[in-house]
Amino acid sequence: MTELVLRHLNAALGGTRIVHDVSLDIPGPGFVGLVGPNGAGKTTLIRAIASLIPFEGDILLDGDPLACSTSPNHARNLARRLAYLAQNAESHWPIEVSRLVALGRLPHLEPFRKMREADEKAVAHAMQLADVERYRGRDVMALSGGERARVLLARALAVEAPLLLVDEPVASLDPYHQLRIMEVLENYAKNSGRIVIAVLHDLSLASRFCDRLVLLHEGRVRASGAPQDVLTDRNLEDVYRVKALTAMEGETRFVVPLSRTE
Repeated sequence: MTELVLRHLNAALGGTRIVHDVSLDIPGPGFVGLVGPNGAGKTTLIRAIASLIPFEGDILLDGDPLACSTSPNHARNLARRLAYLAQNAESHWPIEVSRLVALGRLPHLEPFRKMREADEKAVAHAMQLADVERYRGRDVMALSGGERARVLLARALAVEAPLLLVDEPVASLDPYHQLRIMEVLENYAKNSGRIVIAVLHDLSLASRFCDRLVLLHEGRVRASGAPQDVLTDRNLEDVYRVKALTAMEGETRFVVPLSRTE
């Protein structure tokens, strides 16, 4: 079972420290929402976990360190263990949709070898999960922004990595596909023993679908735990500076911001 451990993690951008002394234990399977106001350090933290920027401290995936390295073997191994979908990710060249999704299998392929049956199945399954099968055969550049976002999510799912990091995966989607993608990420974690960490701004979606939330404020962890324990009235007022209407349906807490506190 996958486990992610962060110990005293610090990360800086342009000489300014953005993430301060973050320590977390995240056992799998689980769908973790990384929440907090703009500028809280969410994207910086997720990029540090992905080894895309330098960091201080320790990041362990199943007991093995994830660290920035220029070694080709390290990069290949990391690409198998960790998939990352950036905020506002785009495809910048014309390519057929299924071929773009198939790029997610590159870390598993030997040089100059074609995809195996297992790779083909992984691509087909990822396209089904992200609801992009209908676009097979089409040029990705001919799709809308929301449709391309789902194709790029399918590419990340096709990696079948133990750890999936996604930065604002529902930002450009209509309500139907927001719900569908959140369901996909929830099931992807629970049904396969994997960990999914998603940067999210919609607090109702986060509280409904995530097993756990990590609330960042000014680069530090303000709260971590079950959604109802993190999105308290006090945290919403102190961190987000809003008053919210909250409602429970079963064990799910819905959060609707109503007014600013200042």
